[in-house]
Amino acid sequence: MKHIVMAALVFVNCMVTAEPVKNVYFGDTHLHSSYSFDAFLNNNHSADPDTAYRWAKGQPVIHPYNRARVQIDTPLDFLVVSDHAEMLGVMRAVHEGTFIKEDIGWMGNIKRWYSFWLMNRAIDSNTGLEFFSQFLPQNPTIEGHGDPVKHPGNNISDLAIFGDTSKTSTLAWHDIVDTAERHNDPGTFTSLLGWEWSSIPMGANLHRIVISPDGAEKGKQFLPYGSDQSQYPEDLWQWLDETQQQTGARFLAIPHNSNISKGYMFDDVTLRGEPITAEYARRRMQWEPVVEVTQIKGDSETRSDFSPQDEFADFENYDYYIQVGQKNDYQASAADYIRPALKKGLSIGQQVGVNPYKFGLIGSTDAHTGLSTSEEDNFWGKMASDSTPETKERLGAKIRSNGWNMSASGIAAVWAEENTREAIYAAFKRKEVYATSGPRLRVQMFAGWDFPEGAESSESFALIGSQYGVPMGGDLTGRDNAGKAPVFLLRAVKDPIGANLDRLQVVKGWIDAAGQQQEKVYNVAWSGERQLDASGNLPSVGNTVDMSSGRYDNLIGQSEFSLRWADPDFSPQQPAFYYVRVLQIPTPRNGLLDSLALELEAPPRGAKTIQERAYSSPIWYQPQ
Repeated sequence: MKHIVMAALVFVNCMVTAEPVKNVYFGDTHLHSSYSFDAFLNNNHSADPDTAYRWAKGQPVIHPYNRARVQIDTPLDFLVVSDHAEMLGVMRAVHEGTFIKEDIGWMGNIKRWYSFWLMNRAIDSNTGLEFFSQFLPQNPTIEGHGDPVKHPGNNISDLAIFGDTSKTSTLAWHDIVDTAERHNDPGTFTSLLGWEWSSIPMGANLHRIVISPDGAEKGKQFLPYGSDQSQYPEDLWQWLDETQQQTGARFLAIPHNSNISKGYMFDDVTLRGEPITAEYARRRMQWEPVVEVTQIKGDSETRSDFSPQDEFADFENYDYYIQVGQKNDYQASAADYIRPALKKGLSIGQQVGVNPYKFGLIGSTDAHTGLSTSEEDNFWGKMASDSTPETKERLGAKIRSNGWNMSASGIAAVWAEENTREAIYAAFKRKEVYATSGPRLRVQMFAGWDFPEGAESSESFALIGSQYGVPMGGDLTGRDNAGKAPVFLLRAVKDPIGANLDRLQVVKGWIDAAGQQQEKVYNVAWSGERQLDASGNLPSVGNTVDMSSGRYDNLIGQSEFSLRWADPDFSPQQPAFYYVRVLQIPTPRNGLLDSLALELEAPPRGAKTIQERAYSSPIWYQPQ
């Protein structure tokens, strides 16, 4: 039998057409430095863009709050410093006395707030959290589901009360651009220009990260567009289009934290309440080919509310809006989550001819410490203030959302020919990207109508997958299938210094013959001698975490899965999408480690263990 397999592999390798080999690169597209006003107000006064890049490259740096020497365990391959466009660099400039005096109309307000913060900070070093609440939406509810921007309770419609800060912000932006240029090292480390557009009408998180592969020559021709100019994503896209035509700079936008969007991120209508048209869908996918599915403020894949048959649906749920007020009760909506959105996109695509929710998936951190920390045992919090077990515990007594609720997540992984701005940007545009909750899992996914025998075991796995099929982010059409079900080549490899793998799953969503949205999770590979039951469910892999020390071992699970799988329930008349979800064995969550250090019986909030995971971008099937 071995001779037959080897012969097949030799045949397969001979048939492969030479093409550029793609490598996987890991990075973070969502990191804030001291130039973000909220990061600064929460005690990040020193971790600037330069600090962020030095950390990402693996160099030791000084933590901006506790002043310890800190260092990432596994350096990143690329990074986007994505500070808020709104009041970019302003708080830092006021603190250092470097603001531009021509920025009139705002100094009185800013200085008044700053003096209040500075006075109270002398009494309580964590007063930044309370001070920051002055900038958040105060009205927590929306009656009905109309346009939240025009709602009379939208008291954070813009930041115009602070006046024009553009000259001060331009200095900060140019420093961000120059720092990115200085750290960009093609082939070794990539820095991409970016910022955050932070629309949050009525507390609905509609934030986008904007990134550009272009350098200083084009980057200095514009100032990042903020939600103080408009809170509608369509206006952001229009600005990106116009700026691209004027400067030649290229852009894409990445929505994040849809889990706290109050049902607006992936709605049935636009934010203005207008019907989704083919033109709207095309514009959205032109500018937003990728969505951030996992980060510090929780996971946005799905919940048991919407995927009741999925035992792994409730992963790192985050039930806290970015707002203040008495009625801050979280209500999950299907329009907040990725898997329901992917299904809804199929339905809308049938109605208008274009799918507005045909996006790839990545993870990133959204850390405001200047430190991209997605490692559970090396997690330095969301804000600088919650960076130690003691401050996390003290803050936990004051506010609902704090360090105990935060997830050490995530990572953006891209398949690209080289580690350069052009190659990484191209991977984002074609959606050949995936998300992990932190570990450097290596995930590959190809779909086609047939693959040569032995392809799943071949050293030319990826080349075969590309020649006979399409990678994650791609499309299959019914014109070539001759009634056959799609076949998938799937491979997942553990983080070299991390935990073993529990299982590999294929998540399918489709529109049935009655026009209804459906989904199913298939366990297609797993470790050990476990067997599927009649419903396709699999027994737990077990748990090796020592709850008294926070250590685990790899006595369970396995290091790699590589297989070929065909959809057993395929119907050629029904549009569908498929993506891979890979789970690790249980490992200690950051809250367990902190609670042990504090000699607590258990973390005040959050689980003790976590099954880290990866999500591939989908592959879509469309009937001809």
